[in-house]
Amino acid sequence: MPNTFKTISVFQYTTEAEIIKGRLEAEGIHVFLSDSTTIDTNPIVSNAIGGVKLKVYAEQEAEAIAILKSISSYSLDNDGQAISCPNCHKHQVDVFSTIKDLKSFSAFLVGFIFGTLPFHTRYKYRCEACKTEFPIQ
Repeated sequence: MPNTFKTISVFQYTTEAEIIKGRLEAEGIHVFLSDSTTIDTNPIVSNAIGGVKLKVYAEQEAEAIAILKSISSYSLDNDGQAISCPNCHKHQVDVFSTIKDLKSFSAFLVGFIFGTLPFHTRYKYRCEACKTEFPIQ
């Protein structure tokens, strides 16, 4: 079975998969993206067809999975260090956008009605462990 592929990860959009593909290829892993062209043509069908599948040769699967696990999916500060939660001090922090004031809500409505990007968005950090929200500094 030297030329069989194994799916090691699935992404909603091709751009996410391309970033991981680049990292794996830099480490000498041969990568194949399945369904990427279909999703690039019509991103709405991503959930229907199961997303972009990132595949590697079966004999490189363990090495590729180890590289995937080494990549942090959480937020980093400007120095490349993981951001810690001020409440529980864990590093499981993600950035998210919020619409909690009139200015953000107005920008969202204008963007939604006219099909444009919002001109004002507020971002915060949220700890996945304790659900604490705190501002970006």
